[in-house]
Amino acid sequence: MPIDTEPLPAGPANDAEVAQWVAGLGLPGLADIHVHFLPDRVLAKVWDYFDAHGWSAGGDWPIHYRWPEEERLTRVRALGLRGIPSLTYAHKPGMSAWLNQWCADFARRVPDAVHSGTFFAEPEAASYVPQLIEDGVRLFKVHVTVGGFDPSDALLDPAWSAVQDAGTPVVLHAGSGPHPGVHTGPEPVAALLRRFPRLVLVIAHLGMPEHHEFADLAQKYAGVHLDTTMAGTDYVESRAPMPADYLPRLADLQDKVVLGADFPNIPYPYAHQIEALARWDLGDDWLRDVLWRNGARLMGLVAPSD
Repeated sequence: MPIDTEPLPAGPANDAEVAQWVAGLGLPGLADIHVHFLPDRVLAKVWDYFDAHGWSAGGDWPIHYRWPEEERLTRVRALGLRGIPSLTYAHKPGMSAWLNQWCADFARRVPDAVHSGTFFAEPEAASYVPQLIEDGVRLFKVHVTVGGFDPSDALLDPAWSAVQDAGTPVVLHAGSGPHPGVHTGPEPVAALLRRFPRLVLVIAHLGMPEHHEFADLAQKYAGVHLDTTMAGTDYVESRAPMPADYLPRLADLQDKVVLGADFPNIPYPYAHQIEALARWDLGDDWLRDVLWRNGARLMGLVAPSD
């Protein structure tokens, strides 16, 4: 365990300070489980959506890293990310197949990629999810709002069964923020976990705004984690403040909270997410678990050799 010789600054002031600030915690880098690299035309549509809708109105969610892929890769490496997920997600049947092929290609050409995959509520998921696991997918993304399906739909039972048996983590956007969907909220996820209690789920955005309900699931089920994506940032706190009594729960769930940032689809610099976590003042060891240990464990990351 690193010994703190002097207090760290409250948090990095800008992206250029992130890697050094993280090293000051004695960490080899960051294990960010919620990072998006998508096919160019899909990412352009995602950015168009944020331009048009934002959080509550068009124009209030400016994409900070609206850059070509190579520039984005350069930035996340400079920030200290030791693994780079792709985290694609489908919004209609038949889309997952080519997204998964793109993710496989990304994993082949990007040496520090975390081979990612996705699935949709469709009959084909029963066969392609086990194949993806066999092919080396280490992380899945499922987006309940965008997909518009119930995660507990029996159509997905074979897929969830394969994921549970493999222990592959799934980053699951199931909370009702910023825009609720037909099947968002904790109830469908609770129904899913009653049938597949050994799933390793990483609830995106701490499940906002249903913070406490998803924290309850994290306390009840060994495999349920919470990611920090956008949580505590000035942008979110000005629109949907975290419950005043919630931080003690994050302290208690130290081994279940995982760094997530939503790069590149964020309306502020990456450093602000790290700063937001630091100013919660939950202790350096909490930060070490959240920024590195928990995510590294889930994604199978190892510290670089000296």
